[in-house]
Amino acid sequence: MSEAGGGRGSGSSVPQRAPWSLVAATAALCLVSATSVWTAGAAPMSREEKQKLGNQVLEMFDHAYGNYMEHAYPADELMPLTCRGRVRGQEPSRGDVDDALGKFSLTLIDSLDTLVVLNKTKEFEDAVRKVLRDVNLDNDVVVSVFETNIRVLGGLLGGHSLAIMLKEKGEYMQWYNDELLQMAKQLGYKLLPAFNTTSGLPYPRINLKFGIRKPEARTGTETDTCTACAGTLILEFAALSRFTGATIFEEYARKALDFLWEKRQRSSNLVGVTINIHTGDWVRKDSGVGAGIDSYYEYLLKAYVLLGDDSFLERFNTHYDAIMRYISQPPLLLDVHIHKPMLNARTWMDALLAFFPGLQAFTTDFRVHWAQHPLRPEFAESTYFLYKATGDPYYLEVGKTLIENLNKYARVPCGFAAMKDVRTGSHEDRMDSFFLAEMFKYLYLLFADKEDIIFDIEDYIFTTEAHLLPLWLSTTNQRVSKKNTTSEYTELDDSNFDWTCPNTQILFPNDPLYAQSIREPLKNVVDKSCPRGIIRVEESLRSGAKPPLRARDFMATNPEHLEILKKMGVSLIHLKDGRVQLVQHAIQAASSIDAEDGLRFMQEMIELSSQQQKEQQLPPRAVQIVSHPFFGRVVLTAGPAQFGPDLSKHKETRGFVASSKPYNGCSELTNPEAVMGKIALIQRGQCMFAEKARNIQNAGAIGGIVIDDNEGSSSDTAPLFQMAGDGKDTDDITIPMLFLFSKEGGIILDAIREYEEVEVLLSDKAKDRDPEMENEEQPSSENDSQSAEQIASRSQEIDLVDQESPEESSVNSHPEALSPVDTDSAASVSSSEQDSNPMENLETTSLDGECTDLDNQLQEQPETEEDSNPNVSWGKKAQPIDSILADWNEDIEAFEMMDKDEL
Repeated sequence: MSEAGGGRGSGSSVPQRAPWSLVAATAALCLVSATSVWTAGAAPMSREEKQKLGNQVLEMFDHAYGNYMEHAYPADELMPLTCRGRVRGQEPSRGDVDDALGKFSLTLIDSLDTLVVLNKTKEFEDAVRKVLRDVNLDNDVVVSVFETNIRVLGGLLGGHSLAIMLKEKGEYMQWYNDELLQMAKQLGYKLLPAFNTTSGLPYPRINLKFGIRKPEARTGTETDTCTACAGTLILEFAALSRFTGATIFEEYARKALDFLWEKRQRSSNLVGVTINIHTGDWVRKDSGVGAGIDSYYEYLLKAYVLLGDDSFLERFNTHYDAIMRYISQPPLLLDVHIHKPMLNARTWMDALLAFFPGLQAFTTDFRVHWAQHPLRPEFAESTYFLYKATGDPYYLEVGKTLIENLNKYARVPCGFAAMKDVRTGSHEDRMDSFFLAEMFKYLYLLFADKEDIIFDIEDYIFTTEAHLLPLWLSTTNQRVSKKNTTSEYTELDDSNFDWTCPNTQILFPNDPLYAQSIREPLKNVVDKSCPRGIIRVEESLRSGAKPPLRARDFMATNPEHLEILKKMGVSLIHLKDGRVQLVQHAIQAASSIDAEDGLRFMQEMIELSSQQQKEQQLPPRAVQIVSHPFFGRVVLTAGPAQFGPDLSKHKETRGFVASSKPYNGCSELTNPEAVMGKIALIQRGQCMFAEKARNIQNAGAIGGIVIDDNEGSSSDTAPLFQMAGDGKDTDDITIPMLFLFSKEGGIILDAIREYEEVEVLLSDKAKDRDPEMENEEQPSSENDSQSAEQIASRSQEIDLVDQESPEESSVNSHPEALSPVDTDSAASVSSSEQDSNPMENLETTSLDGECTDLDNQLQEQPETEEDSNPNVSWGKKAQPIDSILADWNEDIEAFEMMDKDEL
């Protein structure tokens, strides 16, 4: 099956190993643990139906790829809701997500070998010519070493692998002379400076033009990287070495893997999520098989398959045993602490585990911890490998459902949009390159027979980005030593390593920050600053002086409190929206003791504000455009209101939209006939939200959408928030009110200008599209919907990044932005001049009322009954929770009956 012939020109053969399809499926089982009860009774899928589904995948790829090439190229990614390219620096920063963008036409490079797998050889040849003509790898931009390796270097190597295959066949690529390989080699050398550490672990980021540590590089000061980031290099770097004969790439990747193996926790054989690249100390000691670690395990097994080095297989088996011993807790795979592996580190699973299709719920505490679904392909990948391993037609049905759901929930006129919130069904203006590199490749291969593919897929191995590398590389240019270091380590009891100093063998005094890192922890011992807080309180009590001001007692209207804040180096800044910002500068404090009191006060204020916001948080809502030509395909995430009917308990509101006059809605409307029976559009500003609601309600509106007046604001960069009342009784407000940022609201305003009549649905979550309306516009015609593409929606990027005590922190109404602060810290809290309760002081009484941030970790919404109106065909009844629990218990019982060794 996967026993490739001899290496190119070597005359030798690949060592006898398990067929790749079985090894790959085993990897899927190990890494994803998508265990399934054998469905022997499932009916086989006919050849005709498989061909039909395969053709549907081809059409979906054409829709995504065609829109990228038409509206985005040469940008890195397509923004499918606004039909334009995402260019680094021209769009609001999405944090670490943007590290994958390097102004090198990322999506095109990532899609190269997908074109060949899908038999689009002419398009492949055209794409290669575009890459060689247009792509520049020498841009002054800081990129992720990990993402650039798996997407760009892997994409170039995968493209080269299939280019030489097509050239040998004699029909296409006859002009090709290893140009993609030369680009890959150029990129490889640009990534090498990242490995300039004593440990051999690479820096997480590098500047493509200036490398590391130069002033103009703007990088090289990082100290930590994820295990997957350092351990997911060997396939691409080794392939580059084997293709070119330059062994340096494979040597560096092997050194990084060796170091990670050495630093595993010896008693549990687990590795942590984050490691210090200089000292080798584990920064995050929780361990799992999801984000931050996943592809490290994957590459150990695949490195054995591609390179034939038994040490990689031994390491994988050792880790796999630990995974099944500690992490596998059927039916879940839960993170544990590497030193205390019997203790769970969390009760939920991240999206990369791909355990259930399209879900980030079903956790042990039954909460939604990450509502986002960025069109990740891991579930399609595991479905393909499981079908290859078992032949069970059940997995074909799973793939069919996945295709249906992608078209149903993610397809928009200008491509496929990631799901911003699976609870509301709202979209995000995002289509990552991996969607084309992996999703369509695995789905097509799932339904393809051998004769449907122009080459033998069994002769190749998939990288973590699904790029194809030929197995004959295992016997080509084997000049890298294969010293088996796996068995050289003596198993030591290092349970006390938590508190010991780093091993002197890995300390490097040449690092300019080395001395500082040694001295910094000793500061408190030298100047005896640790006990000052206690001494301060004791001295105050003895002298009869008042104890330090506590955050819970603070009142912004108390002159004495304001004087104390000034003494602590804390100043107040009144913001335009009515909030009060607290900013502390330690050097402005009256004394070092007062500075410490100020720091404590700021930390208390953060905790107090966070607690208050969690008590008041409401889940996000959805604004779904249901009129022509959208037909429900565009869903905007909306902020809820703390007044008016709760859309999770009442029926959704559907109606045409109309702008109110005056647009701010702060006085009696002069156009009541225009908004009567419609959903009124109102601009934020100049009065309270509740006042706006009353005015449009009195004019006969059935609902309201408040659009932010801050031009350019977007949920891409701003946390979602909820509208608070005016401090009075709001029971008289009986219409639903939702909030949209400026860019999202602009989508509706543009639609009105284009189509005049625009109908929307206000609900707690998006409803299924109307089948009758869907039939009016077939998917194949969606590329022609140019006008719809120009006004499609934008949405928010949500990144779950561990927050590590930033230099400055804000105490506002955004809980996820809250974290401990340094002595130079900033915090913004809202205060009311009339409130006396310190908790109420955290609520704003600005003109619009409070905008309270929504927590990313929201409780699941209560079950509701859908509107029974026969004229509304937008939803189905939610599955009762008892039914869900019953299914859950059945799964658990099934898993308990199965022997772990058979999983």
